[in-house]
Amino acid sequence: MRKKLALALTGVATLFALTACGGGTATTPSAEATLDPANPTIVKVGSSPIPHAQILQYIDENLAKDAGIDLEITEIDDYQTPNIALADKTLDANYFQTEAYLADQVETKGYKFEHGVGIHVEPLTVFSKKFTDIAEVSEGSIVLLNNDPVNQLRGLRVLETAGVLTGLEDTDSALTLEGDDAKNPKKLTFKEVNSEQVPKFYAEDPSIGLSVINGNYIAQAKLNLDEVVAQESAIDNPNANFLTWREGEETPAIAKLEELLHSAEVSDYIKKTWTDGSVIPAF
Repeated sequence: MRKKLALALTGVATLFALTACGGGTATTPSAEATLDPANPTIVKVGSSPIPHAQILQYIDENLAKDAGIDLEITEIDDYQTPNIALADKTLDANYFQTEAYLADQVETKGYKFEHGVGIHVEPLTVFSKKFTDIAEVSEGSIVLLNNDPVNQLRGLRVLETAGVLTGLEDTDSALTLEGDDAKNPKKLTFKEVNSEQVPKFYAEDPSIGLSVINGNYIAQAKLNLDEVVAQESAIDNPNANFLTWREGEETPAIAKLEELLHSAEVSDYIKKTWTDGSVIPAF
């Protein structure tokens, strides 16, 4: 079963949405306990719609039944609600975040979670309607970024690698770059919005020179890949998304889902579905 979930699942209004991103303890649970295909165990999983829910749906339709599990997939558009829902036991697991993002959530919210190993990577990609080459970016151009700290810094690193920023070793926010001509030689200005809103602002605001967009939103918004001017490297990328569950609750059903998420079938599905490289297997 696949359904949509409102942004404020437990009555706590979501103040802002954050990009798929996360740190807790990396754990690979044992799947030795018996699961019965004739009486499958329901696993309630919250995930981003693209690509996470699609990957889960593939498993549910092709692999889960024989493995003795039945996935109840809840699509969640923001990046606060999945951890809220996991903590309050509305969900058994979630699939949307990375090591750095979860580490920030654990530190700031006090969550007690564990997670599996990386499943896929969604490289951050820089789009532009004004420039066909990153080298053409003009002085004073507006750059649209995520407003969450983890992915904003990740986006700045992509721009550094592309050559429009430099010397970001001690930088943790775009706000510190305005007026710093050494690190920001093109005198770029920065706008921050919720990650899921970046494609909309990019499409509707002609003043934006560059937009740094997460891979899942690229696919969801059906953006024009001819407008890509830079992309995060997939090689040794630490920003893989993984399955997360409550600490000490790595049930046999969750262990089996973790196993299936790293199967050859899932790897092949990812490669065949996202041939544009917006989603790549991390195993």
